[in-house]
Amino acid sequence: MEIFSGENLINIIKAVGLIGVVAIIFAESGLLIGFFLPGDSLLFTAGFLASQGYLDIAALTILTFIAAVLGDSTGYAFGKKVGPKIFNKEDSLIFKKAYLIKAQEFYNKHGVKTIVLARFVPIVRTFAPIVAGAGDMHYKTFITYNVIGGFFWTVGVSLAGYFLGSVIPDVDKYLLPIIILIIVLSILPTIFELIKSRRKK
Repeated sequence: MEIFSGENLINIIKAVGLIGVVAIIFAESGLLIGFFLPGDSLLFTAGFLASQGYLDIAALTILTFIAAVLGDSTGYAFGKKVGPKIFNKEDSLIFKKAYLIKAQEFYNKHGVKTIVLARFVPIVRTFAPIVAGAGDMHYKTFITYNVIGGFFWTVGVSLAGYFLGSVIPDVDKYLLPIIILIIVLSILPTIFELIKSRRKK
């Protein structure tokens, strides 16, 4: 989405600050309304801004990590409460059954590793914990993979932005292409799955 790219994303982060970034990460990880939010590019750009002194990198990584873990746990709890009947729920403004089915297919393919891998796949990362809860994944197993995935996603992507912002002169000139690359890489798995499913049909 254009509003979440380049200069707009920088302005959004500067406007909402650290607390706003943390809230967005929580919403994308655990709330149905967050499936459209730009987690990957947001974390990278926030890390870049931290390298420029706009945010504290330690606070950014710690708080977004906690938000991601709590967000996924919220999604799991919701899925656990609703159970398999969520697959019968009709589409609404914030709920699309197709996204849930997509997360289920991803889960069927990768098993418990889905909770880690889904962190790096837009939309799937929002619905994967719900599927895990609805499918009665043992919570101890879920929270273990939740913590691992949340760490690599939030800390890894944020530090990547921070590192590039620190070592590359005038990296802000290249920020838009980098964000576009991140978005493209994040949606490639979805494109590949669509191509594979169409070939099967």
